[in-house]
This record gives sequence, C-alpha cells and structure tokens, in this order.
Amino acid sequence: MDENRESQDHQDFLPKSDTISSIDSSALDDTNNLQFQNRLDLTELQQSVNKIKQEVGKIIVGQKDMVDMLIASLLAKGHSLIEGVPGVAKTVTAKLLAKSLSVGFSRIQFTPDLMPSDILGTSVFNLKTTEFEFKKGPIFSNMILIDEINRAPAKTQAALFEVMEEQQITIDGNKFKLDAPFIVLATQNPVEQEGTYRLPEAQLDRFLFKIDVNYPNLDEEIEILSREHELKDKLKTDAITPFLTGDQIVKYQNLVSQIVVEKHLLKYIAELIVATRSNQFLYLGASPRASIAILKSSKAFAAMAGRDFVTPEDIKRAAIPVLHHRVIVTPEREMEGVSSKQIIKQIIETVEIPR
Repeated sequence: MDENRESQDHQDFLPKSDTISSIDSSALDDTNNLQFQNRLDLTELQQSVNKIKQEVGKIIVGQKDMVDMLIASLLAKGHSLIEGVPGVAKTVTAKLLAKSLSVGFSRIQFTPDLMPSDILGTSVFNLKTTEFEFKKGPIFSNMILIDEINRAPAKTQAALFEVMEEQQITIDGNKFKLDAPFIVLATQNPVEQEGTYRLPEAQLDRFLFKIDVNYPNLDEEIEILSREHELKDKLKTDAITPFLTGDQIVKYQNLVSQIVVEKHLLKYIAELIVATRSNQFLYLGASPRASIAILKSSKAFAAMAGRDFVTPEDIKRAAIPVLHHRVIVTPEREMEGVSSKQIIKQIIETVEIPR
C-alpha cells in the first residue's frame, strides 16, 4: 500500500509531458524572436567563414564537422590532428583550406628517416663570409600540413614541441619568431601500425582538436564519384580561389579573443575538466591546457555562429574534440571496448549546465 502511494506521489511530482513540450516550444519561440545586438561586429568574419566553406565545398562532399573544426582552430590560434583511414580526404581538405587563404603554405611528408633539421632548418657554413648562416626549414610558413605525422621517429616529432606551443624556434642559442598566423594541421592513419611511431601524450596535448574523419554515406559516395567524373584531368585545387589574407586572419583571431564568456560558464568549463580527473574510468585526466583549449574553441564556435558571447552549447560542442585525445582510459575499460569519447559524453551529461 505504501509502495503504491510513493509511486503515485512520484508521478504527481513529475510534470506532465504535454506541459514540458508546451514550455519548451514557447521558450524556443521566444528565443527565436529575440534580436541580439552584438557588441562586436562579426559580420565580416561570418562572411569570410561562409566563403571558406563554399570554396572547400566545391570539392569536398560532406565532412562539415571537419571543415567547421578546422576553421575554428584557425580562429582560435590552435592546431588540429586529423585522424582517419586512407582515402577520406584528410590531406585534400587541409590543402583546400590552405588554398582558400592567401598565406604561406608548406607541406611536410613525415618519413622514418626525417631529421629535426629537415623541418626546422640548419646552420650552413658560408665560405665567402666565413660564418655560419641559418637556412630556414619548411616550418617557417603560415600554414603547415604534416602528412602522416606518426611516420617519423620521436626525435623528429619532438622538434615540433616548441614551435607549436610558443610559435618560435631555438637553434644554436638563437631564437627565431614565426610570423602570424601560424597553424599546424597534421594527419595520421589509425589503422596501419607498421612503420609508425605513436605520438606521446605531450605531443597530443599540443593539438587543440583531434578530428576523427568517418566514411561518407551512400549519397555522399555517389556525389564524390559524380564530381570526380566531371573533373576529367583537372586538378582539384584549381577550382579554389584564395581570398583571405594573413592580416585579415589575425584581425579575426583578435576579434575571437574578445568574445564574452560569463563567470558561470568559466566555472562550467572548470567542472568538466575536474570531472575527468576524478572519473574512475580514466587513468589520466585533462590538464589546465585542456580547459584553456575549450575556452578558446568555444569562443571560435560562438563567433562562427555570429554571436559575441559563449553559450553552454558552444562549450559542449568543443568538449569532445578537445578532450578525447588528452585523456587515457583505464586498461580494464579499454579492454571492454569503452572509448574516451563515450566517457566524455557521460561526463558532459552528468555535469550540471549553468542557467
């Protein structure tokens, strides 16, 4: 009898589903009717973002999330690691993004015999001046595409530590600053392990996003074949027109840094990060660099949406690509097939969203 009464009380406590739907729909209508007056003028930034998407979309079918995150990493002054099986347009997309920008571009193919000096540069003795001169390597550019980053040994990978974090290189006691904007896009194949060198955690932590690229669906596969057939012998990059200069990109990056983030949202980001450190399924939680990465990328997503303020949805959108390569699942859960993405999704669901 008491159990029935408790069950009835519990049902009475819960609001009716009709009431919930009516509240949600009315609240959504009110939100859509609101006219926000931005304190920052993001019109030009939004137009440029849409133009980049149009240019890349001339060749790439689907993969909207990958393109969005690549643009967000550019606006947030971050680097991206693109992971996917061979043939899903990882390298092509990065090259098309670089082609749409009127900035310096270098492509470095990582191989097992690649040395740090092949990337950074080296001092060469000049017989005329009887002095050593520094010859800059391909890293001295604005956008760097590193293809198959896990093909090179650890010492070559480690050569990127300083330049990715501090945008400078120290060689023979001399510091060389790189010009802004500076972004590294790296690709790797998660399937083939022969002849590869796994990236250490410190290297992975340098990347703002880890972008997983999946197979296209049937309709997208048909569209890919149709476009390839129409290209004939033309190069894919010929259809892309560069239009965005380095100065404009730096201007947009400065705009993004001014996006407003309320204190309760800063607390929300911190709670998400702290939750990864106390989660029983994670052997290694996220560091403060991860919380800063979520902050920067959520600002970029807000700017791309035309808002000069961050919302909880921006933070949730940034959380998985920022965190899933920075945490380590416990061996027991990894053997059970549990991924870091699943655990992060669970953390996002359990941490209360600020209102």
